[in-house]
Amino acid sequence: MSDSEPDEELLEFLRKSLGINGRNANKAPDTKVLKDAEYIYDHSIDVALDTYGTKAAAAAIWQLMQEKEYSFKTWSEHSLHPKSRDESTVNFIFLIDLLNFCFWSEQSDHTQRFAVEYQGSRYTGYWSLVAAIHRALEEDILITTPSSWVEGTGYSDEVLSHVFRSATAEPIPLLDERIRCIREAGRILAADFEASVLNLVSAANNSAAALVNLLVSHLPCFNDTAMFESRPVRFHKRAQIFVADLWACFEGQSFGSFHDMDKITMFADYRIPQMLHSLGCLRYSPSLENQVRGLKEIESGCSWEVQLRGCSIWCVELIREEIARRHPKAEINAVLIDFFLYDSMKEKELEGTETIPHHRTRSLWY
Repeated sequence: MSDSEPDEELLEFLRKSLGINGRNANKAPDTKVLKDAEYIYDHSIDVALDTYGTKAAAAAIWQLMQEKEYSFKTWSEHSLHPKSRDESTVNFIFLIDLLNFCFWSEQSDHTQRFAVEYQGSRYTGYWSLVAAIHRALEEDILITTPSSWVEGTGYSDEVLSHVFRSATAEPIPLLDERIRCIREAGRILAADFEASVLNLVSAANNSAAALVNLLVSHLPCFNDTAMFESRPVRFHKRAQIFVADLWACFEGQSFGSFHDMDKITMFADYRIPQMLHSLGCLRYSPSLENQVRGLKEIESGCSWEVQLRGCSIWCVELIREEIARRHPKAEINAVLIDFFLYDSMKEKELEGTETIPHHRTRSLWY
């Protein structure tokens, strides 16, 4: 067996332990994220959906996606996203989504915000993370190799801090939490998957939902849940976006081949609620809107934050359903809508045409 081939005995054991084979072989895996989003929407009092606005947004989004020929291939058109299609790319994407959280800054001056300089350009936000990983690899720091993440035998905290060094005085937000996520992933991948992200992906048996469930059941830093109205609710933003990034990067083939991408919802972060509000899909209560417009922090896991995330997931599902109703032959899912909305919101940010700020929550979930 070559290093790039998954261990079949290990995969069989993992599949059985997760009910992917055996007695539950006929039961399709489900993340339960959409079900919980509907529950949040049904019980939300501070975030509401505008039916007319949602239908109008669906029409506008579909039209723009057609005009721009937007598809999962757009993912690879971003200059910093990896262009190779092999196991190293799977590792690269895993590390991105392991650490894909909380890039917003309190600095009003954009030039003072955390940024990464790479190949003559300066990157902020999500792209600063991708640039930092590319920069490290070019400096011969094998940051995408899972064995390098293990405490004691892998890179030191000092090296990891160096990887994410800033071009400004402001450091990357939540650096300690990012290092803890790296350590946790290194330890658990070594213990449960022979230090191989590929073994983890292959254990899902080409099921998007099963891969999300694998991630959240094995790695606590992916288990993105909260309590709402006395019951637990799931979001699993980073676990779902790992699946989506694999699907987009590999264009639904090879390591990105999943037979149930419809089980993946939008990724509940702070950008998509902002865009949905701008489109007239979401409405906030006066107290919540004042908090958002006043740039006041909203605590992770509080009722406001849960409503913002849950209602956004449900809203994108309604947009998807409306597009499918109007265009029965359309190949559309929540992932593509999320990607499109995120890219559109970043364009608005660059143009300075945002109509409302994003909500501010410090969290390792997004």
